[in-house]
Amino acid sequence: MFLDGLDELDQNILKLLIKNARMSYSDIGQQVGISRVAVKMRIQALEQRGVIEEYTTVINPQKISGAVSCYFEIETLPETLAQVTELLNRNETVTQIYRVTGKNKLHVHAVASSNEEMERLIQETVDPLPGVVSSSCNIILSRIKDIKGLRL
Repeated sequence: MFLDGLDELDQNILKLLIKNARMSYSDIGQQVGISRVAVKMRIQALEQRGVIEEYTTVINPQKISGAVSCYFEIETLPETLAQVTELLNRNETVTQIYRVTGKNKLHVHAVASSNEEMERLIQETVDPLPGVVSSSCNIILSRIKDIKGLRL
């Protein structure tokens, strides 16, 4: 396995949690063939090792009336990259920031409650970012496949 120290049982437990993070220890134990207590101990060990970072609820912005989802491709001067990421990180409309390969580029996702809020984000936050060489904004029309985290 490409993940050192993750045996088949841990993989099976993780697959079940990926499908339903609210699944009980008893139900997981029944499906993987170990006791509820053993499942709890394995999950706690995965949490302590940082393999499992968090349990969360994923909200589909396309199911909320008026919500606008987009992504930006931003190229900055090397000396302003840290400042740009800090300014974007402070903005509540920005949901994800990725540093990607290429010439100091960022891939930034944002979800706004309306077109007006998205326009404010662009005018008040993205446009005045220091040292930006180029930026583009793409509205997300539909989600075809959207996987969170690692899939085993």
